[in-house]
Amino acid sequence: MMENVAELTPREYYRLPWTLTDNAISWLEVTDDCNLECEGCYRPHKKNHKSLEQIAEELAVFKQQRKSDCMSIAGGDPLVHPQIVEIVRMIKEGGWKPIINTNGLALGRKLLHKLKEAGAYGFTFHIDTTQVRADSKATTEKEHNALRERFARMLAREGGLSCSFNQTVSIDTLDQIKDSMAWAQQHPDIVHTMVFILFRTPELTGEYDFHANGQPVDLGTTYEKPDWGGNKQLKAKHVVAKIRELDPDYQPCAYLSGDQDPNATKWLLAARLASKKQGFGYVGPKAMEAAQVGHHFFKGTWMSYAPPGSARKGRTTMSLFSLVDKNARSIAKRYLSGILKNPSTLFDRVYMQAFMVIQPIDILPDGRASMCDGCPDMTVHEGQLRWSCRLEEIKEYGCFLQACPKNIDPGIKPDVVIH
Repeated sequence: MMENVAELTPREYYRLPWTLTDNAISWLEVTDDCNLECEGCYRPHKKNHKSLEQIAEELAVFKQQRKSDCMSIAGGDPLVHPQIVEIVRMIKEGGWKPIINTNGLALGRKLLHKLKEAGAYGFTFHIDTTQVRADSKATTEKEHNALRERFARMLAREGGLSCSFNQTVSIDTLDQIKDSMAWAQQHPDIVHTMVFILFRTPELTGEYDFHANGQPVDLGTTYEKPDWGGNKQLKAKHVVAKIRELDPDYQPCAYLSGDQDPNATKWLLAARLASKKQGFGYVGPKAMEAAQVGHHFFKGTWMSYAPPGSARKGRTTMSLFSLVDKNARSIAKRYLSGILKNPSTLFDRVYMQAFMVIQPIDILPDGRASMCDGCPDMTVHEGQLRWSCRLEEIKEYGCFLQACPKNIDPGIKPDVVIH
C-alpha cells in the first residue's frame, strides 16, 4: 500500500507566505474537555474550561504578536464550553473570522443559529474512523459520508457558513481517502474544504532518546501510538498518489515547507473548479498567489477560508484567474468546450473547492524535528506563542523535548533541540 508515491515538486508550487507574525490562521484552545474519544488524540480530556477573562488575555496576545485572518476555536471540543456563543462573539468583535473545530456531537440547529448570530464564519468537522460515535455506527470512511452530509446540509440550511471536514489518515485507512474524496467532489455546493491530516506518531521513536532540560525522559503516554495508526509513517506523497487513483487530474498549487526541511510539503493545497455534474480541473500556483496577495493588499491579512459566497462564484473566479494562471486558462477552455457541446450546462453553477493534505512533525535522522514553517496553528500558552501540536510537552515537562539518535555514542551525542 505504501509503494505508490507521487513526485511532488514544491518549487513549482506557490509557497504560502504565512509567517509567525503574519498568518492566515491562529489557534485558540478554549477547553481540554471533550465528549468523544479519538484514537491517537494527544490532548488529555480535563474539565478545565477557560474563563472569558483568560480567553480575552490570550486574544490580546494574538492581537499584539500575530496578525491573522481567521481564529480556529479548538479544544477538546469547543462546543462543550458553556460560554461558546460568547467566545465566538468576542472573536468576531476582535476582528477575526471565528472557525469552530468540532466533532459536531453537541451541534443542533438552535445552537448553530446562535453561533451564526454571534458571528461564526464556519465550521471544521472532525469525522473519521478514529472515533466511536453515538451518532454513527460507521466503521469505514465511506460509511461516515452520510454523517458528513448531514452536517454539511445543516450548515447549508442555515446559510452563509463555510463548511470543512478534517479526516485523520493512517496507513491502514489510506485507501479510504478515495471514498471521502469522491463524496466531497460530488457535493461542491455544500462542501468547501476537505482536509486529510496524516496520523501523528513520534516517527521511529524507538531510534531516539528524548530529553527534557538535559534529563532523559520516558514519553510514556504523551505520544502513545495506538494500534489504529498502523506501523508505517505516511507522507503527503502517499496521499497524493492515492487521490490520483481516483482523480488523475489532481494537482497541488501551494504548500508550506518544513522549518528544518525545505523539501517537505507540510500543508499541501489544491483548489478545484467544478459543477455538481463534472470537474473542470485544478488551478495553478499563480492563481493561488493572486488570491493571497490580493487579499493581503485589500484586507491586510493572508487568506485562509474564502467567503462561502465566493465559493459559489466559480465562473468569476475562473475568468479572473485565467488572466494570470495557465491552469485556469485550461479550465476555462474545457468549460467553454463543454458548453458548446451541451448549451444547457451554461446554467450549471460552478464552485471552487479546496483540498488540503497536512503532514505532521518529521523527526530527521539527526534528531531535529521539522515543524510547519509558518505554522497556522500557533496557540497561546502562558502569554507566549506555542505550537499547539506540541503543547503537551510544555505542560508536562516545562519545555520542548530534545531528541537524539540512539546510534550515536552517548559521550558525543549532540544536543539537538526540537523546536
